[in-house]
Amino acid sequence: MIGLVVLGGLLILIGVLLRPGDANIPEQIDVSDQQLVATGQEVYETYCAACHGFELEGQPEWQQPYADGSLKAPPHDETGHTWHHSDAYLVESIKLGGARLEPNIGVSAMPAYEDTLTDQQIAAVLAYIKSSWPQEILEAQSAR
Repeated sequence: MIGLVVLGGLLILIGVLLRPGDANIPEQIDVSDQQLVATGQEVYETYCAACHGFELEGQPEWQQPYADGSLKAPPHDETGHTWHHSDAYLVESIKLGGARLEPNIGVSAMPAYEDTLTDQQIAAVLAYIKSSWPQEILEAQSAR
């Protein structure tokens, strides 16, 4: 019986690790891959733009929370703070959402996408966002 439980657990683990479309996200997202950037734009416009803006501009007065204390969606262009974080942190923020990633910074409406987007789609979204940044911002962010 114990052998069946162990075997079942291993099969589940293998299934999770081999989930179609998922691959390890590279340490640094490649913004020169134009296909990745184009895919990222499509995914961004579908899942992210409603809050973060179609031009990556974020919500107006994004640094000021709403009256109920919830946080507004920040811009993802060079005027925001996205580039202040490593790619690994940005991947986790997309996967886990704001409330699970940073529960102490305020009430975040950022949803978790770990069950919605594949690792490839997350990498593509980040490639699209980063492709809009000036070279000096890309260099500063890559050092994080």
